[in-house]
Amino acid sequence: MTSVLGLAPVLPVVVLEDADDAVPLARALVAGGLRAVEITLRTPAALAAIQAVAHEVPEAVVGAGTVLTPDQVAAAGAAGARFLVSPGSTGSLLDAMRGSGLPFLPGVATASEVLALLEHGVTDMKFFPAEAAGGARYLAALASPLPRVRFCPTGGVTAALAKDYLALPNVPCVGGTWMIPPAALRTHDWPRITALAAEAAALVQPGKPPPESFTADRQLSWKHGL
Repeated sequence: MTSVLGLAPVLPVVVLEDADDAVPLARALVAGGLRAVEITLRTPAALAAIQAVAHEVPEAVVGAGTVLTPDQVAAAGAAGARFLVSPGSTGSLLDAMRGSGLPFLPGVATASEVLALLEHGVTDMKFFPAEAAGGARYLAALASPLPRVRFCPTGGVTAALAKDYLALPNVPCVGGTWMIPPAALRTHDWPRITALAAEAAALVQPGKPPPESFTADRQLSWKHGL
């Protein structure tokens, strides 16, 4: 199964009230170098937004975030989501995400939650809420005793803080919203969002490998959840 963590150093976390904004927003982010887009299931427009991006922006990898229930796993997959992100996990939710065949990032905030997921063979996780749960210093402390685990910290991460997280050996990418300012989204300032996305895409730390290339073969593997 393909990892969610290898496409870009920053995963945009998107909340949309209007599904009509989804396609131009996704195109603006892709133009800036951020191909993976997490559309959160926090609004009634979310599933329609995912479907629109999946159908109209094939160069983007659209996923569903804030996945809370098995029913949402099924609905997100039916809408065309190509990965899943949850703020935490339960037994039934984890089973549903694994059963979907899609790449997924279950959320953790403590070492015990990390160990519970490791027992299920999960090594790629979302660290949430990152800043409230201890920030980069907490993840740095986990790197030595839990070297197999890779994290995508999300929650309170800013452009400035992203650099601290990405400097850690166990953080291939971060999730954030700063490249989508509410005013820019409201006024449809797509060039502004593209410029901020380009700055985010450039946040690769020296000595770390670049994000995995997104070739046609890789797009096919994502489509089938491989």
